[in-house]
Amino acid sequence: MSSETMREMLRGLDNTAGVSGRERAVGLKLREFLDGYCDESREDALGNFIFRKRGDGPKVLLAAHMDELGFVVSFIEENGMLRMVPAGWHDDRMVVDQDVLIHTRKGDLQGVTGSKPSHILTAEETSRAIPMKDIYIDVGTKSRAESEALGVHVGDVVSFDRAGHFLNGTDVYTGKSIDNRAGCAVMAEVMRRIAKEGGSRVDLYAAGTVQEELGFRGAGAVATRVQPDYALILDVALAGGSPDIPENLLPIKLGAGAAVTVYHWWNDGPWGNSVPQSLVDGIVGAAETNGIPCQLDVTMGTATDGYPIATSGQGVLTGGISIPTRYIHTAVGILDFRDVCAAADLTTAWIRSLG
Repeated sequence: MSSETMREMLRGLDNTAGVSGRERAVGLKLREFLDGYCDESREDALGNFIFRKRGDGPKVLLAAHMDELGFVVSFIEENGMLRMVPAGWHDDRMVVDQDVLIHTRKGDLQGVTGSKPSHILTAEETSRAIPMKDIYIDVGTKSRAESEALGVHVGDVVSFDRAGHFLNGTDVYTGKSIDNRAGCAVMAEVMRRIAKEGGSRVDLYAAGTVQEELGFRGAGAVATRVQPDYALILDVALAGGSPDIPENLLPIKLGAGAAVTVYHWWNDGPWGNSVPQSLVDGIVGAAETNGIPCQLDVTMGTATDGYPIATSGQGVLTGGISIPTRYIHTAVGILDFRDVCAAADLTTAWIRSLG
């Protein structure tokens, strides 16, 4: 499979809107990319898209969440401006002064996020990030009736309006929803490779899961349906390399290979995953055997779909292969495409190692 094909899949997925709870367009894009490369395809009641390439060996589930951070319209002001609530965890510092799209039943509307100008802020207000309750969306209208006439309703979802692209002829890609369309692109690439190589003994499932950013709501249902022997989460990993971030805090680097999950834990909650040593060794062994660059991922303050999948049913051996990413949970995420390729190579090699 050419790297250009995977580049196009990454761009196509990243530039598709799919806010948490409204991911169907992303699932349809995955279905388009996997047409002819799987034996079964289904969409479940929650909106998860599940693809299968049959085999008579162990049952393996690849999972990549399709949803991106966004917002939900919560109120329309008398002057036509829109109030919003978050869909997923946002850093308030990153919300203001953004181009956005409001996805209405009549079509997409352009808007910008705004707040009080700095000239009239109080001393206390200037000392903190602007809270989301003080941010609004301006769609250019002058009244509630005018906004409603454009098709805006309470409950419409809102996404960032930014086209992804490679920076200045480099392998570095920036996009609004790298988290986690990068993982989706890797998953699609692996399924395509396995199919083109004549299949595998492994009974392979690939799931584009929903509502990960709202608390891993889709992945557990997928695991309950599939009941896999193994699961591999394809997501993004927090990468360092920025000024003022100590290397010991975020040692994962862009361009140094795929990140193999060892331990994740969300500090103030029950979510996380400690990957069994045998599974870590198997993944790292596949990397060493095939000369694929990888780095070990031990990160606090993060969690993935591995949490609900590992604890589903009678328990599932669940690991993860991630793409190092800077500026996660913003509209300007950055990755190195060489790491995307390494993640696809390693996932394929690990599946082959199972038979």
